[in-house]
Amino acid sequence: MTLKTVNSHDHMLSLMNEGEKNYVLLYKKGSETSECSLKSIENVVSGGTKANVVAADVSSVRDIHEKYGITSAPTLLVFQGKDFEKTVKGCNDDGYYKSLFESALFNASADNDKPQKRVTVYTTPTCSWCNTLKTHLNKNGVRYTEVDVSKDLKAATEMTRKSGQQGVPQTDINGQMIIGFDKVKINNLLGIK
Repeated sequence: MTLKTVNSHDHMLSLMNEGEKNYVLLYKKGSETSECSLKSIENVVSGGTKANVVAADVSSVRDIHEKYGITSAPTLLVFQGKDFEKTVKGCNDDGYYKSLFESALFNASADNDKPQKRVTVYTTPTCSWCNTLKTHLNKNGVRYTEVDVSKDLKAATEMTRKSGQQGVPQTDINGQMIIGFDKVKINNLLGIK
């Protein structure tokens, strides 16, 4: 599967799946950061993700970024159906995009009857246990916010203040900190069987 490109806002809307997450990468051809983001997303899409992802080069497609107030590229626009939800700015690695896309697919099939607890996962890009933890949460349909403490000093300080520890992964579930990948404790707090 290859990454589809769009040539206008109308073209973008025509390719969106109703009731599902849709992603639009706005990039600028020739920009190092944009090329990085485009390559990472292309790798994930060619790897067989079922997420609906399209791309638009802002050098030639001029009507998308203006509609959503986007002033920098690369920016990934996230939609629920055709409703704009949020943006993800800059270049991230393949694993980040794969996790983002798969998380949305798992969440779509998750049990929506029970209220979701607030879950924040503190990670770094080189942490293998962080990936194990995120895979576990994704597999069980748990929505979470990922914070890369290697890029966010304020978040790293806050994490250390909450737990008294600097290592990752750490998971904040409704204010309760869990150090490392403590599967039993995480499952108990989140009601995973």
